[in-house]
Amino acid sequence: MYYELGRYLELLSVNNPNILELLNTPPSAVRYKHPLLERIDAKRILSKLCKNTFGKFAISQIKKAKGLKKKIVNPVEKERKSVLSFCYVNYEQGAIPLLDYLALKNWKQEYCGLINIPHMKDMYGLFYSEQLGYKGIIQHEQSNELSLSAIPKEEKQQGLLYFNKDGYSSYCKEYKEYWDWVKYRNEVRYQNTQNHGKHYDAKNMMHTFRLLEMALEIAREKQINVQRPNRDFLLEIKSGKFAYDRLLAQANKLQAQLEEAFKKSDLPEKPDLRYINQLAYELREEFYREG
Repeated sequence: MYYELGRYLELLSVNNPNILELLNTPPSAVRYKHPLLERIDAKRILSKLCKNTFGKFAISQIKKAKGLKKKIVNPVEKERKSVLSFCYVNYEQGAIPLLDYLALKNWKQEYCGLINIPHMKDMYGLFYSEQLGYKGIIQHEQSNELSLSAIPKEEKQQGLLYFNKDGYSSYCKEYKEYWDWVKYRNEVRYQNTQNHGKHYDAKNMMHTFRLLEMALEIAREKQINVQRPNRDFLLEIKSGKFAYDRLLAQANKLQAQLEEAFKKSDLPEKPDLRYINQLAYELREEFYREG
């Protein structure tokens, strides 16, 4: 990945975590650095924006780790449920799933007919006939809506059918998210998660702690330490040594410390934009003159 000089400085001006880390990469890890980049004074770029840019980035990693935990613990079956699985029929003094009702009656859904019931949301009158050509409850397995039929006035209603439309919509969203995740997931990271058995993405949690701790150092020390002093602890997190709830509790404590640290910090609210804009002009001019 690379950036044009102006874009690089623009990202620095909003205290982008990745770009700030690049700027503060220790010399031992740099193969080549253009002399013009030595002109960038990191201390005039750091600001209280880091509370959000680092902090929110860290929280997003928690959400990613938690999202994976939810998917692993609650897998969605490959066979997609149809609308029929979200319908219920009144029976005796309660209601039972439509599929159970059809089995009990020895009915086929294709011979059922439905009509809307005014003033009763997602509620339908249920009829049955093998001769009258009703449209069935659904047209096919992939249907997302119920079918309505023309019912002769003399026909007797067999029951009331309720379609849990909101439940079906939520299921469809969850199904798509889960199987998209399966399709595009990083298999190496997933297998690592399976191996450590903690059911969360440990790499995301490691980044959570790294980012929160770096943000604390920015508030307290006004500098970015890319090389982490607690490398072993971070690697233990990455290996899945700790329970998710324990790490979440520790991350919440770090968040609280972060809020307090930035309240007390005398960092500027925002970077020195005049300095950054002037720097962009000067560095571009010198660089293209050399070229």
